[in-house]
Amino acid sequence: MFTDKEINAKQLSPLNLAFIGDCIYEIVVRESIVAEANRRVQDLHAESVKYVSAKAQCEAYDKIKDVLSEEETAVFKRGRNAKVSHSPKSATQGEYHIATGVEALFGWLYLNDEKDRINELFKIILK
Repeated sequence: MFTDKEINAKQLSPLNLAFIGDCIYEIVVRESIVAEANRRVQDLHAESVKYVSAKAQCEAYDKIKDVLSEEETAVFKRGRNAKVSHSPKSATQGEYHIATGVEALFGWLYLNDEKDRINELFKIILK
């Protein structure tokens, strides 16, 4: 973690988990893309969008759902079922909820210092 403050992920709301998870997911995507090759920033952005949109995160969930532990699935469901106050523009409501669940899961894993698990799941997503 980047801060020295103790954070108990179990006490955070699913939307707080998704808030940090959105960033973690994005950085894992960006790091993997940059590691592939030195490219123009516009190309990097175009490639990252393939992974970070709500639709892409729904596809990611389909790839990892069968390997999630019971606890990870519970975190995902908390995020998916969270009440959001706005409607997505480029995805259905259902896709947006699944994407929020994925982000909550990645936020929870990060806050629990489960970086190896994040990498394991992301390798499955990239396949």
